[in-house]
Amino acid sequence: MELCSIASGSSGNCIYAGTGHCHVLVDAGISGKRIEAGLNEIGLKTSEMDGILVTHEHSDHIKSLGVLARKYGLPMYATQGTIDAIKEKTSIGKVDESLFQVIHPEEDFTIGDMRISPVPTSHDAAEPVAYMMYQGDKSMGIITDLGKYDNYIVDKLQGLDVLLLEANHDVHMLQAGTYPYQLKRRILGDRGHLSNELSGQLLGKVLHDGFKKVILGHLSKENNYPQLAWETVRLEVTMGENPYKGSDFPMVVAKRDEVSELVSI
Repeated sequence: MELCSIASGSSGNCIYAGTGHCHVLVDAGISGKRIEAGLNEIGLKTSEMDGILVTHEHSDHIKSLGVLARKYGLPMYATQGTIDAIKEKTSIGKVDESLFQVIHPEEDFTIGDMRISPVPTSHDAAEPVAYMMYQGDKSMGIITDLGKYDNYIVDKLQGLDVLLLEANHDVHMLQAGTYPYQLKRRILGDRGHLSNELSGQLLGKVLHDGFKKVILGHLSKENNYPQLAWETVRLEVTMGENPYKGSDFPMVVAKRDEVSELVSI
């Protein structure tokens, strides 16, 4: 299995995930040109994708969805609530509605040789999900745009080999920043985004001896720094009630404007 962040951040998100026989994008929140260039860097093309898994309808996740659907005829997998919300967005343009593939939270489906499990998340969107992916005994998870986590989320993230996890903001930077009060409330709320501290606390609950890689993603441009996110998450793991230290596992930060390394398991 493979995982690579083409772009990850508050301004646009697109993740590649795949196997030797299956290639998908998770979200398409940057330009089609950038997606193609990013895939080319890891030896792939947009035309080789088997579909797009959509987490939710916010623009930083669906910016080029219509373009890719029209140009390549890629199936778009999303919940009914997300599909209905996408159809209301004029920015997407006209697409062949037969390309929409309705998925249901907690109901696994397969693309090629990859089993995919949509996990409902707490975010201020119509019907958002994260995606867990499995091939044989290998597994990967991609979960961002998470206002809060609970025992259900912790349970769903158990046993993964690789996890791309949101570390959106530093709470103090956000509180002292220039964002309007209502936007700050939204981000900090139960349907907003995960802070560095909460990201580290969640990570500490799902680490295990066989864990291969942690990728921190969806960082805010205004309210976070890659080094700060990296250090804070590692510290929270080290200080948490778990047997691990933050330095026990490889951890990298996905960048908003650069392709990350290709993680293979």
